[in-house]
Amino acid sequence: MTTKQRAYLKSLAMTMDPIFQIGKNSMTPELTKAIEEALTARELIKVSVLKNCMDDPRMLADMIAERTHAQVVQVIGKKIVLYKEGKDKNKRIELEKI
Repeated sequence: MTTKQRAYLKSLAMTMDPIFQIGKNSMTPELTKAIEEALTARELIKVSVLKNCMDDPRMLADMIAERTHAQVVQVIGKKIVLYKEGKDKNKRIELEKI
């Protein structure tokens, strides 16, 4: 992913609300599966790490990306933005042109 593509995804993510929250249980297999399904459906998602989660958000982002075969777009504070290219060409976020 180029820096221009990453910047474009960051701009798209700015207006998004987090659709998942990681709490004191940290990463569970169920949460990983749900995030993977959301990435398949949406391509770009935002995840919030709650205050009661003792894990580092950067470490969590890398772990989620590895388990779901996604890419970390950014980690700001306790917010994680992830991207995974979708299979449906009609709904895909066009990054090739950027």
